[in-house]
Amino acid sequence: MGSSSVLLTAIIVACALVGMLFLIASGRRLHRHRFGSCAFHGLSSLVFFLAAAGVALLGLELLTYDRLTHEQPVVRASFAQAGEQQFNATLTYPSGEVRGYVLRGDDWQIDARVLKWRGVANVLNFDTAYRLERISGRYSDVERERTEPRTVYALHPPDRIDAWALLRTWREYVPWADALYGSATYVPMADRAAYEISVSQSGLVARPLNEAARLAVGAWH
Repeated sequence: MGSSSVLLTAIIVACALVGMLFLIASGRRLHRHRFGSCAFHGLSSLVFFLAAAGVALLGLELLTYDRLTHEQPVVRASFAQAGEQQFNATLTYPSGEVRGYVLRGDDWQIDARVLKWRGVANVLNFDTAYRLERISGRYSDVERERTEPRTVYALHPPDRIDAWALLRTWREYVPWADALYGSATYVPMADRAAYEISVSQSGLVARPLNEAARLAVGAWH
């Protein structure tokens, strides 16, 4: 995430250095048998080391989000009908990675998380960040949506530390986090249909790439 990575690295190094200084001071006081002062400096050292570890984990989690400076394509999706209201979906990422899923329903939906920054974060050139979260099948009929088998797949492995949840919980202490929101888009599934999903500052958008997809969208009610 560019400047954000530099800032997080600086915070980690600073906390680790302060923790080391407290640890050295604790050792000197232990040598002089000043046990009360030794305990205080030892605890202070532990606090700063834990802070460094926490920021490091948060930084690793934020690295799972992609930078967004303008609208950009994030994935292409193509479909092959395998049965009644059942489709084989193929996702192709800009990196060339390909993943396959079986979706049930009339439409397909893709969800993402979006993080926007303000204030000092903008001065430091923090970019809006996003991460694709899940893909799912969707029935157009509400009753079928409630009773038919659901197909939902995660597009990202479980988080070791959930930066999204932490920023939402402690948002009043992180004033440079401007917006934390989910974005989703859904369009019809059809045999041989292909779509491109892009993300912008306002969220996800799906665009048909071929005639099958355009016909499916055109006939959508």
